[in-house]
Formats: sequence, structure tokens, C-alpha cells
Amino acid sequence: MNEVNYNQILSQVQKNARQMQVLICSTQSYNTFCRQRNTKRMKENKTPEKLLKSIFGYDSFRPLQREVIQNILDGQDTIAVMPTGGGKSITYEISSLILEGLTIVISPLISLMQDQVRQLENINFPAAFLNSTQDWQTYLETYNKIKAGKIKLLYLSPESLSTKKIQNLLHEENFTLSCITIDEAHCISEWGHDFRPDYLEIACIREQFPKAVCLALTATATSTVRNDIAIQLKMENPAILVSSFNRPNIFLQVEHKKNSFQQILDFIQTHSGESGIIYCFSRKQVDTLYEKLLANGIKALNYHAGLDDETRSKNQDDFINDKVDIMVATLAFGMGINKSDVRYVIHQDIPKSIEQYYQEIGRAGRDGLNATALLLYSSSDINKIRYFFTESNDRVKAESLLQKMMNYAEKRVCRRKQLLMYFNEVYDEKQNSDYCCDICSRGVIEENDVTVPAQKFLSNVLRTNERYGLNYLVDILTGSKSSKIIERGHNKLSTWGIGKDLSKETWEELGNCLIEEGYLYKESEYNVLYVTDYGRRMLQSRSNIYLRIDISKQKEKKTIAPKPGIKINLNNPETEKIFDELRAWRKKAAEEMRLPPYIILSDKSIIDIANRKPKTNTELLECYGIGENKAEKFGWFILRIIKNNC
Repeated sequence: MNEVNYNQILSQVQKNARQMQVLICSTQSYNTFCRQRNTKRMKENKTPEKLLKSIFGYDSFRPLQREVIQNILDGQDTIAVMPTGGGKSITYEISSLILEGLTIVISPLISLMQDQVRQLENINFPAAFLNSTQDWQTYLETYNKIKAGKIKLLYLSPESLSTKKIQNLLHEENFTLSCITIDEAHCISEWGHDFRPDYLEIACIREQFPKAVCLALTATATSTVRNDIAIQLKMENPAILVSSFNRPNIFLQVEHKKNSFQQILDFIQTHSGESGIIYCFSRKQVDTLYEKLLANGIKALNYHAGLDDETRSKNQDDFINDKVDIMVATLAFGMGINKSDVRYVIHQDIPKSIEQYYQEIGRAGRDGLNATALLLYSSSDINKIRYFFTESNDRVKAESLLQKMMNYAEKRVCRRKQLLMYFNEVYDEKQNSDYCCDICSRGVIEENDVTVPAQKFLSNVLRTNERYGLNYLVDILTGSKSSKIIERGHNKLSTWGIGKDLSKETWEELGNCLIEEGYLYKESEYNVLYVTDYGRRMLQSRSNIYLRIDISKQKEKKTIAPKPGIKINLNNPETEKIFDELRAWRKKAAEEMRLPPYIILSDKSIIDIANRKPKTNTELLECYGIGENKAEKFGWFILRIIKNNC
């Protein structure tokens, strides 16, 4: 298609909005023209900064992105640790447009690579994937495009690398492999939280293409894992770049698990209409929770390995396309989506490690808007996780990781500070705000005299011969008549029922405070509590005990995260109207183009457009996330909505 024909199309489009959408959705020649023009632009805009703006619509790089890109262009092997939602993909996408040959991306989940390619195709980026889900005709067409040099970025699974078809492709005559990118690179390390043997094959590919620069990306890698990645990939003096692990837009919240379903239901009802993911420990728990949510009128779907491929794929597509608000899933779903507008992540059960927890909560707030991570915690759930330690190659390591996760949930220290300390990052508590975590939102708690309840707790530990964990000891103090307590005769102890004046949650918090301050010691494997020498001295001397805890209230203070919502100028009816109409148009356009709404425009882009109210395409290009392709495809509709409401 030549320039004259394209101008004729645009002229016709401006007369009929509906016709424009049909052309965008179904006219193959229009898309071909866009790709050809896009390729020309890429050659003209060879600097990373120009490509960032013209293709993706961003004014500046996020931390480390520019450094990683420069390393790739300089041929420097690089290990980059950047948080989920930190923009890792931009680094290899932009560099692939500048490098002469092909960039391959090794990605662990087929569903994720499909989602990423679909998003890139919407801006006419020359990207593709090859995997077993494609029919032969589609596979062959993609294969031939790659051979012809029409594809710059190719996604592959680690399993497909050693197949004959891929080997033949990569060794084609006059074929140049410029960059090998390994996404979720922690999977190559046995010290990582999600080790995958298939990733070990990548080193063989590196040996076959020694001139190709290697980029290893991950969101969760300690120094041990980073060193192991370099060894496994046979990198020589790689650049190791570590970004901040801080995701300030995610509110970190932990609640004592009481009635987990009611707690989840209450949370969802305060976040009505928002997208969320709920993680459960097992398939059975996923299905049970999913069915309960449906029975309570909540639009939700389930996702786990027990579903057939077709059902699992359909459920994921429905969630990505906003046909349902909530996905209830096991860990397998964790890395399978690129959805930017997930507003909350709930863990019904404690994860096995902080790495796993950090990666999963990273699915929330990828667009930079406020989000919440809620963890429901009960120490009694720990045994469920330990049951599967027998399948672990290193039981000691598994227990160590779990203990650190438990400490995160139990300690009354800023959760963000704990999380960042785990990844060896110092967090300035002066930056704390009410939106940091549930601990910080409570404000400063002064020391209070808790001598009497503390003495009751310490005495209870000693009278039960230091053989039990926190929950059981609290049951004795609150006068539980459980079968175990009756059978063991603990209902006849002098400490049985002497703590009925306080809630179980308050006793649990007091117990954790006594552990933190050194009055009690918790044995790691079975969580048995012992009174320390210091605790015994304080008990015997009847000295006053002061702790930072408020036991004056009968019930635990309910922490409610500031509702994320969407930040627009609510005092301006005009802005709010534009925002609502843009979202309505986006939903309709997404349905017609069979794309997820966030691929058309992110919430952050819509907010910026509604606030700026651009009048021309040039002004529209100044808005967040609006590149030249999106401005040309959707500019007429966006500007019309603004004009009609101003």
C-alpha cells in the first residue's frame, strides 16, 4: 500500500468512526502498511531514547533500563535484577530494534510469551513466538518470516531450544543471532526458588553462538543466585546490575487468619470492580474458594494444573480480557500473565519463601497505580508446607526459606523494610507513609506496661513444660475446651482460662512481642516456645515488663489499606466524564479487536489523557504510553471523546 492509499483511508475514517474500527480490526493491508512504516521509523530512530518515545510513548527510562540496553549494544554479558513491573522487557525489546540480527527470549511459560507478543503486535513491533500451541501453517509462516529477517524478537520456551526445527533455524546460512535473553533467569539456579532443569540447556546454545551477547533477567535473585546464574551460563566477567526491590505503590498487609473466606469476601467487597488474583496452596483449595465466590455473586474463575488445557487457557483469556474480576490460582499461574491493571493479590496461605511471595505480589500494580498485597497468616498452616519438604532436594534450605517467610508475617516491624532487607537493600524508614504497610499505618505505638499478661504467658509456657507452640498456648490461656487440651489435662492448669479478658489475636501478638524482645525463644522446626534465661529472671524477680503493644483493646485493630482507586481529578466533572468515556470506548475497542483492554490503553494512560485533555495528535503524543502507532490508530477516537466533553 502506498502513501496515497493510506491518506485516502484516513480521510474516509474521519467521516465514520465505526468504519475506522473495522479497518483497524480486519484490514490486513492497513496492518501491513503500519509494519512497513514502523520498520522505516525504527531505522530513522536508532537511539534508545527515540525508540522509547516513538514506539512505546514513554518520556524517560526507568532505573537501570538504559544501562542494561547500553551493555547489550556494547556486547557486554549482563545479569539484571529488576522488580516485577520494573520494565525488564523494554531492555531487550529496544535493543533488538537496534541490533542487526535476531534477539531470542527464553521464557518459561507459553501463556506469558503469547501475551507479550500480542501486546507488541498491537504497536506493530516485529515480534513472534514459536511453540507447540501453533498449528503447522502458522508455525511455518512465522518460521519463514524469521528466515527472511522480518522478525527482530523471537520468544522460545527452554524446552524448544534443542529441537531440530529451532536448531536448523538458528544455524541457517547468513543468519545472525545477536542476543540471547533469559527471562526468569533464577530458574537456571538450583539456589533459586523455582529451579527448572530445562534451563540448563541454555548454556549449550551459548556455546554454539559465542558472539551473541547474553542477558539474564530476574526479579528475585540473591547474591548466591546471581553468582550461580553467571556460572551456569558460562558468563565471563558479566555486568551485574541490581535495581531497587521497592514497589512503593503496593500496600503490604498481613492479617491473622480467622475465617479466611469471610476475610477474603470482605476485602473483595471493598475493592468492587477491580481485578485481583487469589493464591491458594492446593488445587482443592482453589476449587473450593472459587465455588464459594460464585455462590456469593462474585465473578471469578479458577486456574490450576488439574484443569484441561482448553479450560485453563479459556479461563486465563477471560481474566485478561476483563470478563471476570478475579482469578483463584495455584502457584503455576504466577508467571503466566502480563496484565498491568491487577489491583490486588491475596494469599490465602503463606508462601514457601520470600522470593515466591515477592514474585507473586509483583503481579499487582504493574501500571504503577496503587495496589494491595494481602497475606492471611496462621502458624498452623506451616505444617501443610512442611509436608512437602520430603520432595525437596534440600530440606534444610527449604526450612530456612520458610522460617524467613514466617518472620516476615509475625514480626511487628515495617514489612517493606523487612522485604528489602532480605534482598540486602537498605530502606529509609523516613520515607514511610500510611500507604507503606499495615504496621506503619497503625502509627507509632508507645511502650506499655504489660507485666501481668506477660507473666501469665511466660508461666503458661513453663507449666506446659516448654513443649508447645504459640497457638496451643494461646488456646490454654483463653480457656479452649479442645479435645487435645482435655486429653492432656491442660484444662486443669492454673493458667487455663486466665486470659479470657483478651482476644486470641492480642495474645498471639503479645507472644510474638515476647519472642522479638528475647523473653521467649522459638525453636525453628516445630515452633515450640521456650522461656529464655532473661525471661526466667524477669519472671522470678517480678520486674515490670514494657512492650510496644496496646492490649487495652479487646479485639485486634482492623487494618484497612487505603483504597487504591484511580487517581483523577474528582473535583472536575469534565475530567471524570472523559475518564469514564475513554474506559467505555477502550472496552468496546478491545472486544472488537479481540485484545485485552490494557493493551489498547493502560489505566495510567487514560488518567493522563483525562487530566491533560489533548486537542491534537501532537499533544496526545505527550501523554503517558502514547507512541506514534497508538496515536495514529486511536487518536481520532480519543480526541473526539475529549472534544465532546470539553
